[in-house]
Amino acid sequence: MSHPAPQPDPLANPAHSALFGPHAALAERRGRAARYPADVSPFHALPDDPTEADWADLAALTGPGGFALLAGNGIAPPPGWQVTFELGGVQLVGDRLAHAADPEAVELGPEDVPEMLALVAATRPGPFEARTIALGRYLGLRQDGVLVAMAGERMHPVGHTEISAVCTAPSHRGQGLAARLVRAVAAGVRERGEVPFLHAADDNVNAIRLYKALGFTQSRTITFLGALAPGGAAPDA
Repeated sequence: MSHPAPQPDPLANPAHSALFGPHAALAERRGRAARYPADVSPFHALPDDPTEADWADLAALTGPGGFALLAGNGIAPPPGWQVTFELGGVQLVGDRLAHAADPEAVELGPEDVPEMLALVAATRPGPFEARTIALGRYLGLRQDGVLVAMAGERMHPVGHTEISAVCTAPSHRGQGLAARLVRAVAAGVRERGEVPFLHAADDNVNAIRLYKALGFTQSRTITFLGALAPGGAAPDA
């Protein structure tokens, strides 16, 4: 009796699962390579077993000298690509997270983007662009009318949603605002029958400690790699 082939874990290659799945409507694709529009997210995607043709398709998507951000493990660009950074990270899954809606959290929309970008600039939680809110639902907390904390949804691999852009203004830290928003965003994810997850730099011990205290468990390590496609202008001497 034959058994069905095991399905790949969508979290092992989250951007590829999202761009060829729930986020397909946002994807710019060429063959087995894909990317988000630059004003939405810098993430690009390749299959688990990229060939030279896949890397060539990715280069065509970025354009000569274009920047690609990849998330996965064992990523090794072929000759011609210039690696600009490699960052170790951890992936945490909220299968035991105590999620809860927050009555004070407000849903953020296009009119809130200038404030969101200002908060990101002050706190640097990770990539956030002018149209990143197209990726999913974003919630914020305001005090005296000012946006002081936010969190939202980024990649949507099959059956999962990534919680991202978790940040709190420096003047309002220590009040538990980030934890409240993570739980609130996770509540919306769970309502859809999906599992929340997130990423953190492996040296961000405070964030990892917070997420584990909330009920996230570490599922794997992951590497974030930035690289420039072949064909760019030569650097100045």
